[in-house]
Amino acid sequence: MTTQSTSVERILGFVTESGHTFGTVEVAYETFGTLNTDRSNAILVEHALTGDTSVTEWWAGVVGPGEAIDTNEYFVVCANSLGGCSGTTGPQSVYDDGLPYGSRFPAVTIRDMARLEHNLAQILGIDSWHAVIGGSMGGARALEFALLDKRKVKKCAIIAAPAFCDADQIAWAMMQERAIELDPDYYSGDYTAVGAFPAQGLGLARQIAHLTYRNDAELNHRFSSRRRSPDYHEVTSYLDYQAKKLTARFDPHSYVVLSRALRDHDVRTGRSQDLATALADACTDNLVVSVSSDRLFPTAQVELLAQNLPGAVTHHVIESEVGHDGFLTETAAVSAALKDFLRA
Repeated sequence: MTTQSTSVERILGFVTESGHTFGTVEVAYETFGTLNTDRSNAILVEHALTGDTSVTEWWAGVVGPGEAIDTNEYFVVCANSLGGCSGTTGPQSVYDDGLPYGSRFPAVTIRDMARLEHNLAQILGIDSWHAVIGGSMGGARALEFALLDKRKVKKCAIIAAPAFCDADQIAWAMMQERAIELDPDYYSGDYTAVGAFPAQGLGLARQIAHLTYRNDAELNHRFSSRRRSPDYHEVTSYLDYQAKKLTARFDPHSYVVLSRALRDHDVRTGRSQDLATALADACTDNLVVSVSSDRLFPTAQVELLAQNLPGAVTHHVIESEVGHDGFLTETAAVSAALKDFLRA
């Protein structure tokens, strides 16, 4: 039986890239498996934008006993991102005055998230990770984690994520953020203080995002132009369902904070505008995975990352019509790529 535990660690005096100093940051995380005596079997898995620490659930078939990321063999750590709403300090966390941060929560970056997890690693006594792995926003987090100190990362797997977000991705993210911010119940992020909740804005943001997570071929294959009623298409029903699911479990201001962090992701910032130079400090054993039909982070953009990473780089393209979400749904293909990589 795989050992599983949920914990929270407190990190004092964490300073963000924007210059904000947190008196205390709480970091919520789960671990799966057992850390071996020489502490050489640790794997850090990074979740996506609206993900959480329950990696054996949202990546079932990839992480778990006997899977590619085998929790009988590896000690797997998954931490909730800074700015999220699943235990790590975020906009709904209590500020010094006893009220939620709300609009006072600072801008955070993907690099901030990675730096915070390096602090967590120190607390856990993990000086070297066998691998750091993530998909989508998690892939950006994994890449930044490795860039911050390659001596502590043996292998890095970046799945369905680029070295930087381009104008198209920034535009899609902006529309999602605007959908939330324009909801009358948003109150600039301070909706909790007045007993409101911008559900319509968050739901619309999710629907916009979902069109980038899926592919037109997949949507047409599943729904075509069929209707549930004269004025209600099946694809609309599907998007309404996705919106309802997210509004039941996610915080709208966390969504805005994390969306901004992802759209501003750029490994060149503070390093070099030459991509190869910016990536020079990455570890030298890298796996890059893209999905053939991904219209959020297209294969060509992921290939650009692969071409500029140092050392041994394998770019594995998953053939799927699903789109970006293929990194979650095509578990057999993801597992095959990871299994060979982790054991090489």
